Amino acid sequence: MLSSHQHGNHALNDVAYPKTIKSFVRRAGRTTSGQNKAFEILGPKYLLPYQPFAIDFIAAYADAESFADQKFDKPRDTILEIGFGMGEATAHIAALLPEINFLCCEVHEPGVGALLKRLGEQNLQNIRICAHDAVEVIDHMLPLQSLSGVHIFFPDPWHKKKHNKRRLIQAPLVAKLAARLKVGAYLHCATDWQSYAEQILEVLSAESLLNNRALSAYPELLGFAPKPQYRPLTKFENRGIKLGHGVWDVVFERV
Repeated sequence: MLSSHQHGNHALNDVAYPKTIKSFVRRAGRTTSGQNKAFEILGPKYLLPYQPFAIDFIAAYADAESFADQKFDKPRDTILEIGFGMGEATAHIAALLPEINFLCCEVHEPGVGALLKRLGEQNLQNIRICAHDAVEVIDHMLPLQSLSGVHIFFPDPWHKKKHNKRRLIQAPLVAKLAARLKVGAYLHCATDWQSYAEQILEVLSAESLLNNRALSAYPELLGFAPKPQYRPLTKFENRGIKLGHGVWDVVFERV
């Protein structure tokens, strides 16, 4: 879970958008001994290597203990998360929704190590981590209409206007994501930067495969959605709310 005031890796690289879409900028960071141990012990189970062909969802999650009572003729619902920071919200949501599988993309090694550590401590079985650029994962590993949801929480806002073009949520990526959502599935973005929230709302509204149900259900929110119950308030977010900072959730549905 990234905040606009923490290191983020949801940005674009220095190539002008949309010539090359990237979901991250690599940040320097050191893994702790606990994170390194998590990589060694838990990595073989939870890390899903990038591959240039479609993922076999059943095989990828087949050793999860929660599958003991599942039939293996049909994969469970899968939610893609792009950029999970240190994994606090990711682990919370996966624990809250044990019947759903989560495929989480993150390239920041300390963040990957931190989430691996959480998975071991909480004995969570329904997460797989792909430590690779999410755009390539989407392009090559995710078939059309294969996802039940997408989470993108607190991507780097690139708040200087001259850097706005580096923001992750732009039309080319949204088109890729929409095409990979099942009909009725959702795309949920959250940000604490108002100008980015307005841009996200505008970009998602322009995608013909997506519909904003919040417009009719919550007209007073002007297109934004109330915070879904599954998304936790982080310590950072709670602190911001006390200081009067806003947080905006945008939730669209595939039509």
